[in-house]
Amino acid sequence: MIKFAPEGYPFIIIFFVITVIAFISGGTLMALLPSAITLFMLYFFRDPERTIPVGENIIVSPADGKVILIKEGLKDSLSEFPDLLKENSHGFTKISIFMSPLNVHVNRSPCDGVVESVVRKPGKFLSAFKHEASLENERIAILLNTRFGKVIVCQVAGSVARRAVCRVKQGDILKKGERFGIIKFSSRLDVYLPVNTKIKVKIGDKVKAGETAIGEIT
Repeated sequence: MIKFAPEGYPFIIIFFVITVIAFISGGTLMALLPSAITLFMLYFFRDPERTIPVGENIIVSPADGKVILIKEGLKDSLSEFPDLLKENSHGFTKISIFMSPLNVHVNRSPCDGVVESVVRKPGKFLSAFKHEASLENERIAILLNTRFGKVIVCQVAGSVARRAVCRVKQGDILKKGERFGIIKFSSRLDVYLPVNTKIKVKIGDKVKAGETAIGEIT
């Protein structure tokens, strides 16, 4: 049975109702456009099950999409957690994933951990593909306390996706591959991993949330 993200039901229902009204009032031709939009909403908000890789040290992708950035020792985009830089002077390895409108947009936890903090930061709505979007766009940063140390996941809004939804709060426990939120329409997700993470992807790779191993803690 096909599963959909709960955030998508209002969109699906609205356009389905519009389709029915259009068909009743104007026939098949008038219902073509709203029915196409309804089908797109069903496709966009799909939420398929995923096979989570076995192995405590394996880090999985938090999003579907394309890897557009891999950098080590970065400390940018961490203004939400200033004290964290004092604890981790080596910074983090950052992996950025771009989600197109055709990707599944449900986000999943990269590893087991306890949500230490959730911070929403207002900002711009630049194209999510631009690297400066990590610094300037509206985003939600989630700090996870894991057995490997701190891990940060940032849901970054894009030029079309103006709303990120985070379903977790401080104190929640997440399992690797567990759903924690969604970003509506094209967007970007940045994950900051400990510097001793062995990266298993390269720029240009296509990844799936909760299923693709993007790193391994050594």
